[in-house]
Amino acid sequence: MIDPSSSEEETDEEGVEEPHRHHHHSQRAAKGQDVGGSFAGGPNNTFGITPGQLAGHGNSNLGVGGNGAGAASSTAATSWGGGGGGGGGASNSLDVPQSSGSLPSRSVSPGLGPDGGTSTSTTATLPAHSPSLNSSHRSGSLPRPLSPSPSLSSDKNEQDFQEREEEERKRRLQLYVFVSRCVAYPFNAKQPTDMTKRQLKVTKQQLESLQQRFQSFLKGETPILADEAFHNAVQSYTELFLRSDRVLHAVTAGGLSSQDFRDVFRLSVERRVRSLPDIDGLSKETVLTSWMVKFDAIFKGVGEDDSRRPGGGPRSQQQQQAQLNQTLHSELALSKEQLYDLFQQILGVKKFEHQLLFNALQLDSSDEQAAAIRRELDGRLQKVAEMEKNRKLMPRFVLKEMEVLYIEELKSSINLLMANLESLPVSKGSADSRYGLQRFKRYNVSGKRRSSLLRSQGSLSRLDQDGPDGESTLSKMDIVLSFTLEVIIMEVKGLKSLAPNRIVYCTMEVEGGEKLQTDQAEASKPMWDTQGDFTTTHPLPQVKMKLFAEAEGMFALEDKELGRIVLRPTPLASKFPEWHKMEVPKNATDKDLRIKIACRMDKPLNMKHCGYLYAWGKGVWKKWKKRYYVLVQVSQYTFAMCSYKEKKTEPSEMFQLDGYTVDYIEAASANLMVGMASDLDGGRFFFNAVKEGDSVVFAADDEAESHLWVMALYRATGQSHKPAPPLTPSGKSSTIAKIQGDTDRARKHGMEEYISADPVKFDHSLLFKLVQTLTLDFRLNDPFASLGWFSPGQIFVLDEYCARYGVRGCYRHLYYLADLLYRAERGTMIDPTLIHYSFAFCASHVHGNRHSDGDVLAPARPDGVGTVTHEEKDKFQEIKERLRVRLEYQITNFRSCFPFGRPEGALKATLSLMERVLMKDIMTPVPAEEVRAVIKKCLENAALINYNKLASEAKVEGAETTIQDDLSGEQPGVPPMKKLEDLIHLAELCVDLLQQNEEHYAEAFKGDQAFAWFSDLLVEHAEIFWSFFAVDMDAVLAEQLPDTWDSFPLFQILNDYLRMDDNLKNGRFHQHLRDTFAPQVVRYVDLMESSIAQSIHKGFEKEKWEIKGNGCSTSEDLFWKLDALQSFIHDLHWPDAEFARHLEQRLKLMACDMIESCIQRTENAFQQWLKKGVTFNSTDYVLPAELCAMVNVVLDAKQQSFKLCAVDGVDVHQYHTKIDELIERTSSTMSQGVVSRLLSVLESVISKLARYDEGSILGSILSFTNVSGSGRDLGQSYVNFTRNSMDQIRSKVNDELWILNLFDAWYAAQIQMLGTWLADRMNHSLHPYQCTCLAHIVKKLYTDFELQGVIEENLNSRLYQTVSTRMQTEEATCALTMGMSGYNEMGGEEEAESRPKVKISETSQSSTGSAGMGSTSSLDPATYVNKISNVTTQVVGRMGNVFGKGLGGLGGKLGGGPSSWF
Repeated sequence: MIDPSSSEEETDEEGVEEPHRHHHHSQRAAKGQDVGGSFAGGPNNTFGITPGQLAGHGNSNLGVGGNGAGAASSTAATSWGGGGGGGGGASNSLDVPQSSGSLPSRSVSPGLGPDGGTSTSTTATLPAHSPSLNSSHRSGSLPRPLSPSPSLSSDKNEQDFQEREEEERKRRLQLYVFVSRCVAYPFNAKQPTDMTKRQLKVTKQQLESLQQRFQSFLKGETPILADEAFHNAVQSYTELFLRSDRVLHAVTAGGLSSQDFRDVFRLSVERRVRSLPDIDGLSKETVLTSWMVKFDAIFKGVGEDDSRRPGGGPRSQQQQQAQLNQTLHSELALSKEQLYDLFQQILGVKKFEHQLLFNALQLDSSDEQAAAIRRELDGRLQKVAEMEKNRKLMPRFVLKEMEVLYIEELKSSINLLMANLESLPVSKGSADSRYGLQRFKRYNVSGKRRSSLLRSQGSLSRLDQDGPDGESTLSKMDIVLSFTLEVIIMEVKGLKSLAPNRIVYCTMEVEGGEKLQTDQAEASKPMWDTQGDFTTTHPLPQVKMKLFAEAEGMFALEDKELGRIVLRPTPLASKFPEWHKMEVPKNATDKDLRIKIACRMDKPLNMKHCGYLYAWGKGVWKKWKKRYYVLVQVSQYTFAMCSYKEKKTEPSEMFQLDGYTVDYIEAASANLMVGMASDLDGGRFFFNAVKEGDSVVFAADDEAESHLWVMALYRATGQSHKPAPPLTPSGKSSTIAKIQGDTDRARKHGMEEYISADPVKFDHSLLFKLVQTLTLDFRLNDPFASLGWFSPGQIFVLDEYCARYGVRGCYRHLYYLADLLYRAERGTMIDPTLIHYSFAFCASHVHGNRHSDGDVLAPARPDGVGTVTHEEKDKFQEIKERLRVRLEYQITNFRSCFPFGRPEGALKATLSLMERVLMKDIMTPVPAEEVRAVIKKCLENAALINYNKLASEAKVEGAETTIQDDLSGEQPGVPPMKKLEDLIHLAELCVDLLQQNEEHYAEAFKGDQAFAWFSDLLVEHAEIFWSFFAVDMDAVLAEQLPDTWDSFPLFQILNDYLRMDDNLKNGRFHQHLRDTFAPQVVRYVDLMESSIAQSIHKGFEKEKWEIKGNGCSTSEDLFWKLDALQSFIHDLHWPDAEFARHLEQRLKLMACDMIESCIQRTENAFQQWLKKGVTFNSTDYVLPAELCAMVNVVLDAKQQSFKLCAVDGVDVHQYHTKIDELIERTSSTMSQGVVSRLLSVLESVISKLARYDEGSILGSILSFTNVSGSGRDLGQSYVNFTRNSMDQIRSKVNDELWILNLFDAWYAAQIQMLGTWLADRMNHSLHPYQCTCLAHIVKKLYTDFELQGVIEENLNSRLYQTVSTRMQTEEATCALTMGMSGYNEMGGEEEAESRPKVKISETSQSSTGSAGMGSTSSLDPATYVNKISNVTTQVVGRMGNVFGKGLGGLGGKLGGGPSSWF
């Protein structure tokens, strides 16, 4: 909060006042006290307000006199708390008529004395140990000239300052007297219990500490464990919120509490937690709760070393905690002592001054306070009567007819106060006061008696209306008293004649009550300590007690009475145990019996005094004699003097004190009044009660008793004149001495004038303005984020003051509005709801609520006051205009006035208040268009302010200049690229700003019918905001070089934000953004299409077909470019749906064309590579890796085409279907080409075997010479070829499915070729060379392709079984023809593990239905031959014509049965 003492004044007195104030600050600092932490140095002061802040409230707040001298406070400008140069004279105040007793016109705040209280220029009011302050005042003033004689002007200024200081001290003491009476006996207001509890506010020092704590957490210097998500949330909170200048401004203004800090974090993490993915077994509520616990730990500094904290000692912490605990009580309902202490701090009253006033005013006496109220009301009635006679005493009203209404309102208000006072129970006291002189321990009234008492009071209210001349008439039945007696019998002395073991006991009874008995005791120790409680309605009861001895004889009927005693207690009798002598029977042996009794008779609270007096009157007590009198309070306004006789409930005689005046009289005057020449018999000290036409004379034997009676009657009559006791040479009694001593001490310290001051002679409107202003300053400087709301205790005292002293409600709220506006204009955060309440009250008062009363429209006002003064109306219009300007400023600067939407609901309340301010009167609603126009204008200005502020405060990374400097051209030589980078950064900041607006300011108005249009205005505000950005954007883009694409990130940032905002989507700026970037996007796509086409053409011309990635280098580059282009265009999220579909279709068509071109070029290259080395068909042939790369290109194109040619998995444009068909044809062609190329090797091998055909001359020669080696070598070379080819394909080709299909086709083609070759030689037996070669090939093909994943069904095909059977037969024939040794030499014998497991499906349906390679390595030759003969016989028998008769004959000769090949 801005210190109000910093306001500039141009008066000569300020040169004296300010150094003086600083001098007192230095004094307090020297005493080790915190200047901002306590007020006036009081022992219980914990509120942060300095005397300097209060220094100017006295003059300007009262609005009288002076040219602002000493007006150093923020409220010193005008009487209404407004700005200005200090000329807050009477013309600026509400001119309420003042009497001769009005307050002086010029004063300043007291300084700070050495004792911690407020110092004055005189030493009479200081404690005895305090030195004079004159020297200190001079030492604290401006630098003095070096001359030994001071200048006359400086002495005059200092003297004037001291005079003003003294006047201000007197003003505040007088004000404290009135406030303390309100605290002592409130009868109009109650402390509110439903007020919103205010949270502790965060100070600037605490904000710095919080920043350090959160920074320590981010650096890992705290023991708090957290995951990355929480760490990111805290980092965002720290950067965006804790380090925000707007938060610092709000903290300085005292408007943010610790709860606000917590709520902002909670709202931010709720969005983060909702965006996190779900975790099984862990709910998001649990995560949020855990995060908030960690936040609280960081916020409170858990784990922080206490010794490193500010003021880290344990003692200082205890002091701070105790100070804080005491301050926290201000938000609760306060006791009277706490209220006294609170307003001592507010008004700068010292403790000893309060004690003097407390004793002198008898604030602990409810009777005295009620009597003071009655005297005040009587004085106000007299003033109203005087005003009714002299209309010039009235204020000026807007209508002449209001003068009569004003008198009626005053009378009505006084009657209401009387009714409020009358409605209070008579038993209302101040038992909770620590300064009370006497306390009632017990007061028990039965329900029956209490109800009768209330009924009697109700009957009085009816009598008030029905009695003659408006006076109430009491009857004896209205006087109801109820007494409680406590009788304790303790012990008896003098029992000598009884045996020690005799049993004795006592009985007690009150006249008309039940009889009680003590416990039994032995005669040697007659002690009981037994208490009996009684209730009686007799003011003079008789308590009878008897002592009995228990009868010894068996036939004794009654116990023996030993003694008796009768007591006549009164409420004034001694309550301590006393010894009493008992009456004994005539024939009793023990004559001197004594009993110790404690008898206490409590005085009911409606009995104000009692005792024995002599009295004489004309109408009552016509005989001068001594009687027992009781002063009874029937109600707050009705008292009766009653005389009672013993054992009587009703008074014997009585008279009502209404209209009587009590005073002391001399004995001679009493004799004359009674009409006796000689002295009256009885009574020494006289006083009388006089009424027109009647008088009653009283006399007491004791001076103190007479004084107590006079004071009690003085309070009961409500007279304005206070009786003064006559001076007597005799010594004063203790009671008189005490009361007189309090008065003398008060008079000695200058308090008498404040005590005896008549409240009616003061202008309480101005006094209330002072106390309300000081209370508001005090409240704004306490540790709570009050936002201008008073605490319950403060509002209670202010309400009571207004009601008791007749402060008009409109005055009060106008004062309050002026103070709140003044502080709001100077940076203090004030709740707009609070301003709305006061403004609505004032508006209703000035304009009046028009309500229908039949056919007449009558004005009705909130406080029931129908009169309106000119001052009220004029000041209301002035404040209304100031408030309108202030509200426009707040709405325009809503981001700084309500940072992050704090205080909660404040912006909404401000808009509601603006609507109320724009209303012409209270009943006519303002048109919505007018309110909309005003707020629209404010938000238009806000857009410009927010944008300029954002651009001017945003720093360029790595430089001291701002973005605005670079964009505006103020910094020469900034390259276009640098401007574009700054523009992108600025766009990010703008997006963050508008997202904060949507998050913190728009949410409160969604769904609110009253402000349904505000969201539209906020959208308009955002459009205007973006229009300012568009100007800079167009300028920067115009400077960019052509065909540069660095501006696309700017489009993505802006478009991603705009398209997600339903209000800004396709708005003006969004359309402008689309129109600006649409040509660039089209140009970019055109250039990319041309670039990709050229890269395909040049790439395939230079392609070396080396495997790279999933294809070759050209295909990889092509697919990457196509995917990157489509991803880029997709990530743009183009706002125009039609243009977006056009771009999408064009990109898909481009991808289809580019992939088709790639496949065609790859297929052409594949065919050219197949033609290379066609003549090289050796088993040393290896499939080139280039062919595999080409296959990979086609296969990769198949995978990429679905993503590049389809839209979200749907072939919308049929591009993918077209390209997929092309890919399938090309892939099939490549597979066939590879198979045909591999089959050429097998064709070459079997062509070599054809040379060994039967009947061939070359075969015979080759067999004879054995030039070609064994057939197994040739077969093994082909097997190696197939294995190498399979490994090459497996390692180079990426698609497993294509490889399996290729192997299936290759295997089938090989078996087909072998079957065809063998079928051509069906009628010829194979040469052993051919047999060994083919047998080896057939066996290895099966196993090798099985290992490559070819399924069993394809491996063991029907053709393979035919080939395998033929080879078994041929191999057996060769073995038989050449013998085992010769066949083995040809390579026919192999190890068992190298033989294939062949499954013959065409075997007989015997138990040996399948044959394979068994384990035959252990068979002897004979067994081996037998097995061969069996196999041959079985094969010949099964195949018929296939193998010819020669084989059949050979089989028949060998013999045997069905068996396997081996």
